[in-house]
Formats: sequence, C-alpha cells, structure tokens
Amino acid sequence: MTLDEMVKIRLLGPHKGDSETLWAKRIAPGRYRLDNGPFFAYGVSWQDVVEARPGEDDIFEYVRVVSKSGNRTLRVIFNDYGLDDQRAKNILRGIRELGCSYEGMQPRLVSINVPPEADLDSVTTSLTGLPGLQWEYGDPTYEEVTRAAKD
Repeated sequence: MTLDEMVKIRLLGPHKGDSETLWAKRIAPGRYRLDNGPFFAYGVSWQDVVEARPGEDDIFEYVRVVSKSGNRTLRVIFNDYGLDDQRAKNILRGIRELGCSYEGMQPRLVSINVPPEADLDSVTTSLTGLPGLQWEYGDPTYEEVTRAAKD
C-alpha cells in the first residue's frame, strides 16, 4: 500500500450492528486522514487522522482518533421535504454563507462540516427551530458540548 492511497474505514455506530464506511487517505503506517464527513458515527470529523487496522473485505477497522483536524460535524434530517426542495436549498445556502460545507445522502440526510474558522454556535442557532428538520451534534457530541458549557 502506498501513501495517499484511498481506503475505506469502517466506524461503528451508537447501536449494535450499526456501521458506516468513510473514505480515507493513508498518511503513515496505520494512520489515515478521513476524506469525507460521517453521517452516523460520533466523535470524528472530516480530515481527522485516525488509526485503523486491516479488517475483512478490504475495509479497515477504526481504532481511535490520533489527531483532530479542528473540523466539527453536525447532521440534519429533513423530515417534511427532500434535499431538492427549495426549503432545503435555502437552508443549505445559509449554511454555506456561514462558512460550512456539506455532503448529502439522498433524499433527506446531510452531514455538515463546520471548519475551525466558522462559529459553531452561529450554525446551530441558524438550524434551531426551523420547521421540518431535526439536527444533532456529531462531533463534538451533545454530551461534550453540554459538559463544556457547564465548565
């Protein structure tokens, strides 16, 4: 395997049997930089460096985060409309205007990347209370955000 070779890394979800695979680039033996944002896994974000081990079916198994990229992950589910609806397009345009990027999983799920220079509170405030959608913290997790607020 060469450096910069793309591999798939399996991350386990919060419920038994849940998993997703993310693309990553090998940057050192056993070390990989995530090349897309998670839709289900918690505690990881785009460009984080993770440790992974070879697994079954040419998919590597996630072990741990080695270093954080500074990116954060939010997830949005559009309950009443899909990503091609004008309401979703307007919300996603606003997310981009706040300095974020996103990936969509058709027809209703979006993983939002909040880069280090974007204000996480501004992004979450823009999503809070909007009709027809639910959002959640992926990284940091809700528990980490609320714990930090108490400290």
